[in-house]
Amino acid sequence: MDKKSELLAEFKKYLIRQGLADNTVISYLSAVRQYFTIYDELTPGNLQAYKNYLVASYKPHTVNARILGMNRYLGSLTGSASDTSLKKLDSYRLPTVREQQRSFLDNIISNKDYCRFKRALKDHDKMFWYFVVRFLAATGARISELIQIKAEHLMLGYMDLCSKGGKVRRIYFPDSLCREAVEWFQSQGITAGFLFLNSHGVPMSPRGISLRLKQLAARYHIPPETVYPHSFRHRFAKNFLEKFNDISLLADLMGHESIETTRIYLTRSTQEQQELIDKIVTW
Repeated sequence: MDKKSELLAEFKKYLIRQGLADNTVISYLSAVRQYFTIYDELTPGNLQAYKNYLVASYKPHTVNARILGMNRYLGSLTGSASDTSLKKLDSYRLPTVREQQRSFLDNIISNKDYCRFKRALKDHDKMFWYFVVRFLAATGARISELIQIKAEHLMLGYMDLCSKGGKVRRIYFPDSLCREAVEWFQSQGITAGFLFLNSHGVPMSPRGISLRLKQLAARYHIPPETVYPHSFRHRFAKNFLEKFNDISLLADLMGHESIETTRIYLTRSTQEQQELIDKIVTW
């Protein structure tokens, strides 16, 4: 294994220890891998040149994702790099670029469609998938976190996970969901261990869950573009704020480092904006 491959392997281990979502790990590794295909050395000059290349080649959202990946890599060098020149870069950070914020948030499943979807799954005895949808939408869990839920967690009513920076994030399970899930999973012979298993008895892959959810959405006439694991996380956040408008608490529940990340859930979809205008504007 060459030096760059070793650094990437160490960085991957670092990201996993930080408790980042699978897609985030892949994104950050891609950024570092791309950097090292263009530049041989890690220097402030090369880092700035890389940013200029990104700005000229990609949309702002992608540019910032790659910059965040490089910044996380630089932060991982503290105490892990044997090269003194690399250690000096652990405090260097590339500034992100300004993105144009949209005033609306689309492609998120509506509460109406969510209720219709879970009801259809239950009515057609697709209970496994009913609980996949319920746990995502009732807890705000990421898909990488969903597949870590065990029967033992249902007895506790929560699951603790080490998140970014070594902090412990607690995912709470509503009592009504726990009672319903315990009864069904026990009827399937699952009294311990992971809940969401494939036919081989191992936790399902995020990709496998995503594909199946879209297939089921199409079958029950739910817009497939709004049905994906993270959409239900959005649904949890929006429903939570509608019933209990405490964005600081929501940020803790979602595992966000900054409350600014959570503010996106205050944004309404175009349909919600239209319905609000239709109701309010009577002059």
